Amino acid sequence: MMLTDLVGYVAALLTTLSFLPQVLKIWRTKRADDISAPAFAAFSLGVVLWLIYGLALRSWPIILANGVTLLLTMAILALTARYRGWI
Repeated sequence: MMLTDLVGYVAALLTTLSFLPQVLKIWRTKRADDISAPAFAAFSLGVVLWLIYGLALRSWPIILANGVTLLLTMAILALTARYRGWI
């Protein structure tokens, strides 16, 4: 493994896992009052584009990071919608 790949994997792990506490907090408290749904929706769209970019480059650090990040941001959006009574 090249050093640049290792740096990519570490960066991916840290930035991706940073969303996990937010998902868990919303799930535990069943509240999403301070979440900006439009901001998370825009961020999620950006993550989708990064995922497409990573797939085009066949860059596993980009693919894995953005694939997992997309799942976490979609969970935040889904929980936000659920606890605000939108769905």
